[in-house]
Amino acid sequence: MARLPRLTVPGYPHHIIQRGNNRQPIFGDKADYELLLGLIDEHARKQHVALHAYVLMSNHFHLLATPETAEGIPQMMQAVGRRYVRHYNLRHARTGTLWEGRYRSTLIQAERYLLACMVYIDLNPVRAGMVVDPADYPWSSHQHYVGRRSDRLVTPHPLYWELGNTPFARDQAYADLVRTGVSQAQQQALTDSVLRGWALGEPDYVADLQRRTERRVTRSQAGRPRMNTNDLSPINEEGMTDRE
Repeated sequence: MARLPRLTVPGYPHHIIQRGNNRQPIFGDKADYELLLGLIDEHARKQHVALHAYVLMSNHFHLLATPETAEGIPQMMQAVGRRYVRHYNLRHARTGTLWEGRYRSTLIQAERYLLACMVYIDLNPVRAGMVVDPADYPWSSHQHYVGRRSDRLVTPHPLYWELGNTPFARDQAYADLVRTGVSQAQQQALTDSVLRGWALGEPDYVADLQRRTERRVTRSQAGRPRMNTNDLSPINEEGMTDRE
């Protein structure tokens, strides 16, 4: 079955994931994490992409971002991916690919899923058993949103600003959301949508997106061939199949 083009619409939040080839680590040391964050920062600014949330795991990373143009995210991810692999291979005396094919992404309805997606991203290290408190994980945007540090990579979405009238109120409200977590249904929906490339939102939202693009935004209608999902199993930090 032919691969669908990526679904990219300016002004809408996109959930993005890039995974390591064969579920292998994509970082060798602290300098690699810092390098990738620097490249994401550089090219997000260059392509006018607002980065709302991120997490770098040992063998994959997630971004939540809103582009100003249709080419913003593709150009950002292409530049980041190529430059990071070049530097990584030089630093670690290796050759060949680092990524598991192209990145995956989809659009999410902000009012329904944006804050849930931020929480989902923040809780990746907790689900992987790396930390108990996401605020203890250094390679995510979580610390920025709970007042632990200022992160220049992050551009808070307007929905975050609506959580409170003061920085302290917003920090506390967001920390409460993270403590509550996401439901199993939300977690599954967020995982499936980004891996399969289907827009995530209410019917009216999906219909509006469909009017804005020629690319199909939801799964095939009954009777059409289904995607081969053998390569879509999410992975945990040990490379086992699990929800991301």
